[in-house]
Amino acid sequence: MIATLRGEISQIEETALILEVGGVGLRVFVPAPVRTRAKVGETAFLFTHLVVREDALTLYGFESQAERELYNILLGVDGVGPKVALSVLSTLTVDAIQRAVFAEESEILGRVPGVGKRTAQKMALHLKDKLKPTDALAGVAAMADYDSEVLAALTALGYSVVEAQSAIQALPKDAPTDVEERLRVALQYFTG
Repeated sequence: MIATLRGEISQIEETALILEVGGVGLRVFVPAPVRTRAKVGETAFLFTHLVVREDALTLYGFESQAERELYNILLGVDGVGPKVALSVLSTLTVDAIQRAVFAEESEILGRVPGVGKRTAQKMALHLKDKLKPTDALAGVAAMADYDSEVLAALTALGYSVVEAQSAIQALPKDAPTDVEERLRVALQYFTG
């Protein structure tokens, strides 16, 4: 129904952005990385998904069509609703989700807040049938092992999964493949 939105960000809430579109403020729930990059007064363009319920119309927004498509696929998993699907995209990148699915590491999906072990396994099974491996994925498949170890180390040090994932995403493309070195570089993300 509403495929995209372009508007000025008038407010940033805990889980959503308020976009001024044609004089109307629309609350659009977005993944955490979108909120952290958003600035009041900037123009945002989002690919959206409208959830129609008896008592509410809720908009969810994403930076790319790939994110929106993955969100829609996640909604097809038994036990995964709009908020849990958004939590998955707030915690993990599309690439990280693909790596977890194709490396058969459902425990990575299980680290998402609100997702238990059984739901993570259901998601992995459902996504394996729906996602297509990409050429880029083949190149980063080896990195999945390193990054999952770095993710585990960072969460063991007390960082949240979202913080740890952000640090891993910030790793330079030419970062060393040694787990200890990758962890050291990832820790530099938190020191600024």
